[in-house]
Amino acid sequence: MLSLFSRRKKAVPVRVTTMDADITAINIELDWTGRQLFDAVCRIIGLREIWYFGLQFLNKSNISVWLQMEKLVAEQNVIKDEAGAYHFYFLVKFYPESVEEELIQDITRHLFFLQIKQSILKEDLYCQAEAAVLLASYAVQAMCGDVADDVDLELDKLLPASVISHYHMSKEMWEERLRKWWSNNGGLSTEDAEMEYLRVAQDLDMYGIQYYPIYNQKDTNLLLGVSAQGIGIYETHNRLSPRPFFPWSEIKNISFKNKEFSICNVDKSKLKFRAQEMSINMSILDLCIGTHNLYLRRRQPDLLEVQQMKIQAKEQRQKRLAEQAKFMKEKERRIQAETERDKYKNEVAFMSEQLATMQDFIKTSDESHRLTTEKLEQETLAYSKRCSEAEAEVQRVMLSKMQQGDRFHQLQPHYVVNNHFESLPKRSLFRSQVFINELDQYAPPYGTENVEPQLRHSHSTMHRLSQTPEMVLNAKENHVHRSTSNGMTSSYVMEDEGPINNNGSTVLLDGEIQDLCAEIEKTKMENIERNRELKERLSHLRQEIDVFKKQDSITEHDRVHASNVQMGLDKYSTLRKSGAGPPKHRVNTFDGI
Repeated sequence: MLSLFSRRKKAVPVRVTTMDADITAINIELDWTGRQLFDAVCRIIGLREIWYFGLQFLNKSNISVWLQMEKLVAEQNVIKDEAGAYHFYFLVKFYPESVEEELIQDITRHLFFLQIKQSILKEDLYCQAEAAVLLASYAVQAMCGDVADDVDLELDKLLPASVISHYHMSKEMWEERLRKWWSNNGGLSTEDAEMEYLRVAQDLDMYGIQYYPIYNQKDTNLLLGVSAQGIGIYETHNRLSPRPFFPWSEIKNISFKNKEFSICNVDKSKLKFRAQEMSINMSILDLCIGTHNLYLRRRQPDLLEVQQMKIQAKEQRQKRLAEQAKFMKEKERRIQAETERDKYKNEVAFMSEQLATMQDFIKTSDESHRLTTEKLEQETLAYSKRCSEAEAEVQRVMLSKMQQGDRFHQLQPHYVVNNHFESLPKRSLFRSQVFINELDQYAPPYGTENVEPQLRHSHSTMHRLSQTPEMVLNAKENHVHRSTSNGMTSSYVMEDEGPINNNGSTVLLDGEIQDLCAEIEKTKMENIERNRELKERLSHLRQEIDVFKKQDSITEHDRVHASNVQMGLDKYSTLRKSGAGPPKHRVNTFDGI
């Protein structure tokens, strides 16, 4: 009982910082090794691809070193923070040669994404401006989804400060280009956007390289760069182009003895150097051995555990693709529904406008019809009155003349009557023609040839004139009815001209899902084509923003990168060029620097 109590008294609190969280619920005992602590952290975060990661800490010399897995934690010069706890950083220690082919779990990819993004923003990893904008567009897609105008772009969290300050570009100009490239990523899920980010980032010259200050045999201040491709020797002012470079395929053995490292090549030549700081010797050796072991492991059949993880990852990806396809289908349906809704709203608005115009026209027509009818009634009454007076006058004259007995005087009234009737229509015709012309647009025309018979037959004329208002009213109603019918016919034709397309949604069939799953296994030719397209996009963006670059702010790395681009060199062609020739010649080059 006493021994258990004493062991608890020796427990030391540990704080582990990952890229997206802090783990504080760990208490270790003094006899814990680095492996025990590392395994505990991996279990807490649910990580299975543990071979890429490690625990980093600041030693008593304030230098970042890696925790040794086989040694006790208490014996590795770990300093305690203000709370008396050991503080470690859970970081990527070993990098794959191809993130797309080797990273399996989502959490592994996410941790890689966060760490690379932070390294670029802190400018620990050199990133040219055009690549920084492209990477920022993928980062926004991963964090915010498809482009949206209401998303505020925080440039300091997306682009390195040096990129922003080295160009004569305002915040609005940067945001405009970011949104333009962001819109090109529409439809990418968070997982796919993060993978695209890493796929672009792994082509950066300094990606996956850890640098350590060393001396050669002439005590020249140099940098040792360890990466998944091999070991490179860099000058302090140029971390992009190694001189020389030794791929892992040529390295046979790495050893450390008497403060000196020795790398033995396949041709038995040896590369010897010393670390500038003695406390990092074990970190360099551990990093070189671990990276070389991973290089050999990639060229062997996968372990059973790795095969199981790949099968599970493939199933999860198929499920995610199916869910994404379902989401895209629903999104297309929603867009189609909104489009149809807007179309119907526009049609309703147009028909409402037509209806209002029709109602105004009918209202105006009714008012005109009423006024015309009243005027016609007044004219009819006046005309009827004049006709009655004329008839009475004729009868009076006829009666007065009939009292005379001779034939000559009997014929005289006929002459007078005829003259009177012939002059009466002529006097009335002008007055009647005025309102008859006003009725021409509402009722069938009344010609002048119809006036004389009406005047000759007064009773018949009175009867017809009394019916004229009804005739005009019926004619007007027929005219309005024809106009209304024509308007309704026009609206109906308009609806028929724009049939609803119910086949706009994309139906994702099982065969298409299989095609999407098959795309996971990228062929070499597809990768070459994608890399070519990526280079074209970066070249286009570089030409677009180069005109705004401040010439007085160009760094040495900018000059080296521009020179490599001008010569048509990328990261991999530079490594091949630096690794050309026999290893012995490159060893001599290193010793002569």
